[in-house]
Amino acid sequence: MSVSVIILAAGMGSRMKSEAPKVLHRIAGAPMLVHAMRTASGIDAQRTVIVTGHGADLVANVATDYDENVLIAHQEAQNGTGHAVQQAATPLHDFVGDVIVLYGDTPFVQPETLQAMLDKKTEGHGVVVLGFHAADPAKYGRLITSNSGLLDKIVEYKDATKAQRDIDFCNSGVICADAKLLFDLLDDVTNDNASGEYYLTDVVGLARARGLSCAAIACDETETMGINSRNDLAVAEVAFQTKARRDAMEGGVTLTAADTVWFAYDTIIGRDVIIEPNVVFGPDVTIENNATIRAFTHLEGCHISKDAVVGPYARLRPGAELANGAKVGNFVEIKAAQIGEGAKVNHLSYIGDADIGADTNIGAGTITCNYDGVFKHKTEIGERAFIGSNTMLIAPLRIGDDAMTASGSVVTTDVPDAALALGRARQKNKPGLALRMMNKLRAAKAALKKG
Repeated sequence: MSVSVIILAAGMGSRMKSEAPKVLHRIAGAPMLVHAMRTASGIDAQRTVIVTGHGADLVANVATDYDENVLIAHQEAQNGTGHAVQQAATPLHDFVGDVIVLYGDTPFVQPETLQAMLDKKTEGHGVVVLGFHAADPAKYGRLITSNSGLLDKIVEYKDATKAQRDIDFCNSGVICADAKLLFDLLDDVTNDNASGEYYLTDVVGLARARGLSCAAIACDETETMGINSRNDLAVAEVAFQTKARRDAMEGGVTLTAADTVWFAYDTIIGRDVIIEPNVVFGPDVTIENNATIRAFTHLEGCHISKDAVVGPYARLRPGAELANGAKVGNFVEIKAAQIGEGAKVNHLSYIGDADIGADTNIGAGTITCNYDGVFKHKTEIGERAFIGSNTMLIAPLRIGDDAMTASGSVVTTDVPDAALALGRARQKNKPGLALRMMNKLRAAKAALKKG
């Protein structure tokens, strides 16, 4: 059976105290909306519809940047979740199959949970709802079940009786139903309730009134965490990181100070990788087996191959590619550069827009001068080259295999294979000039104090 996903992302999120739409606030380096979209892709959704509202253009841009095939629907007036889902009727008008409704501010629902809902529906239920047993039910809607365990209805907290409020089985808002049935039921939803809104949750009672069976499955409460404030955002970040650290260690990664390592939503790490304290991952980082990431390193948009060593105090920016056994050391920045197998960039260097060959050594303080103020230019260094400390490499430039540069050189033209490049200004010593200059400056300073 085909499945599509509707993600509601129209809310303003006034408690965020932000000009940005709520669903664009980030957890683990990605907007909450992207987390929900990743969940949809995890069940191979044929179509994903984002329902926008506040900040519609910003939300749509983020959604289409992540998935160019996503469909956008707009909710002009915020008239409740049922009304929001109805906006997806047009992009799904010819879709045949099941549809699941997710929320852009509920980022942690897992694909396995959605698959469990789909499996439950195959038992013959018209509507399946995702619930959770809340430690503090607070003002969640309650799932009202029959003695047989079927779902009778969902009651919003505002409309619940005292007895119903005592129930701890709560509504997450996530619903699964046949697409045609869902939109048909929504046509019968009214706003005759305490909030004057069209509740998506009313489809359960309407389905039961038609004699259709409804069911609810339970997931862990952490999956259903909704984000409504900056405090919620901080709590969600901690929840994500706690799970990511645990998953990494269970997968064979050593975290020597786990609480100080911060992962991105899409970090991929192989086995027997060692990650030292205070390492921060930005998006799109992959690390292969047996690599070591030393303390106080920041990684983003990079690939680190097996047996490589990075840090401490290193920064790898997007496009950095380290081959097997490469080494990047302290206070080194790599951007859009390939570092060959066994090559070393160990100290205080910037390597940008460059290809570094295998077994090449980059001396301390080396800079690839890649930007002329308008264009970026590339530096190519061959295999087994030796770049002396404090070398300025003025791109575009090619340095051949087995070539060398003398320390302190400014290299502006290509260096052939096996050649030594010296690009220093000639040194001249002026006897006694240093002392005479210093005495003159000290006298000038003393005169200023007197005057």
